[in-house]
Amino acid sequence: MGKPDTRRIDREIQKTNRKLEAVRRGETWPLTSAERRAVIGALAGGSYRVLRGRSAARQENRLDSLASSVETRLTAELTALHVERQRIVNEAAAAKAAKKSSGWW
Repeated sequence: MGKPDTRRIDREIQKTNRKLEAVRRGETWPLTSAERRAVIGALAGGSYRVLRGRSAARQENRLDSLASSVETRLTAELTALHVERQRIVNEAAAAKAAKKSSGWW
């Protein structure tokens, strides 16, 4: 029996890592559509307030909290993927041990 097939889950882990790094750099491509709408709304509201000579602190806070929630979501996805990968490896090890113990010798 060979190694467990974790290529698919490893690919998903790499993709989620890339998304997390992109969010930390301030890129918007990994955001969901609802998150994008919230970012655009906060930017539009903030730019309007700045144009009127007012403070945009509330919109800045919204952007900061949105960025942290996206980071939390991606970190949770990454943790779930790691747990799933570990489960696959453990199942393969248990199957290998069962196969060895069921032999003649």
